Amino acid sequence: MKIVLLGGGGFRTPLMCTALQSIAERVSVSELVLHDVSLERLQRMRLVLDGLGDRGEGRLPVRVTTDLDEAVDGADFVWCAIRVGGLEGRLIDEQVPVREGVVGQETTGPGGVCFALRSLPALLEIARVVERRARHAWFINFTNPVGLVVEALQPVLGSRVIGVCDTPSGLCSRVSRLLARPSSELWFDYFGLNHLGWLRAVVDESGDHLPELLADDAAVCQLHEAGLFGVERLRQLGMIPNEYLYYYEHAKSAVDAVRHGRGRADYLLAQQRAFYTAGFATPAEAAAGWRAAWRQRERSYMAEAMARGEAEVEAEVEVEPSPGYAAVAAQLLEALARNTRRVLILNTANRGGLACLDAQAIVEVPCVVDGQGAAPVAVGDVPPAAESLMQTIKHVERLTIRAAAESSTAQHL
Repeated sequence: MKIVLLGGGGFRTPLMCTALQSIAERVSVSELVLHDVSLERLQRMRLVLDGLGDRGEGRLPVRVTTDLDEAVDGADFVWCAIRVGGLEGRLIDEQVPVREGVVGQETTGPGGVCFALRSLPALLEIARVVERRARHAWFINFTNPVGLVVEALQPVLGSRVIGVCDTPSGLCSRVSRLLARPSSELWFDYFGLNHLGWLRAVVDESGDHLPELLADDAAVCQLHEAGLFGVERLRQLGMIPNEYLYYYEHAKSAVDAVRHGRGRADYLLAQQRAFYTAGFATPAEAAAGWRAAWRQRERSYMAEAMARGEAEVEAEVEVEPSPGYAAVAAQLLEALARNTRRVLILNTANRGGLACLDAQAIVEVPCVVDGQGAAPVAVGDVPPAAESLMQTIKHVERLTIRAAAESSTAQHL
């Protein structure tokens, strides 16, 4: 099986390889091709992977290339994690809206729209190459804004394009830990769009356990989302919002935080410039440098979370980097490749998942995955406020897609 990672020179590539290594024997990976527009970044990542190989994380048969046609030719799976414009582009996406007094964030609001407008022409060209050179490949998208990108690529790739985000699965994992139950024993009633969703119920054969969690002062205060929204807000909703709803409910606080501190993109740009230009002499040095940079990056997330009053503490920074969304993608790949049924929260065409949106709208809901693809589960009626917000954001997404396709300033405005 040939797997291609577009954006293979990116900082998260070792996490992707770790996730793939965990399933490599079960899905018979014959080749992993890393593609990037930057040969220098590919060479740096190859050096890191060689250094991680002694610990069992780099044993996949890896090849690197800057030739897109060569990379995707005959591929079975294409993972897309490109960032058009790099972190320099993200910095602009974050800073310009804040200067105008609105949220500057790479997936939400004007920042997300600008990121999409910059990315979609390149992504559509990639999709056309995949359709031509690897017609039967599954295209797994990580590039933000995930749902918008999947909707834009759907006319070219059809149901074989699926979006992956680890925010819902991370929320579900935290909830299952607080309930002291394995995730596999619970049904998570989650609905929404990417970065715009809600966990409405956590169900097993005995009923819904979310109300008891929200009523438990000690437990609910440990939730990351309780720090963002407040315990009383969660109880008022009777649901747990996706963390990105913070940018809708607390927009002024989000703007003020960036105005009075260092933006996320600013920090990451400086850190990654240092990592990619460091003079590592050996694979071992490169791997150690990558691990150190990853730990520093995670600590910075924790520091920002604590500054917002969230519940996490620095001690929770993991010694070993977690694969995050790469782990979700590996589970998806295995279910598709082996035709084994698995339920995952994914971004795919609605087809009845949410009654308030049409069949072709890309939604983020639980899906039953097997060799035929990802089939969304119908989640029933949703609260009116959530329905209205989803419909509004979906309209914005579609106008953005039209603006990119037509190079239309009028559509954008």
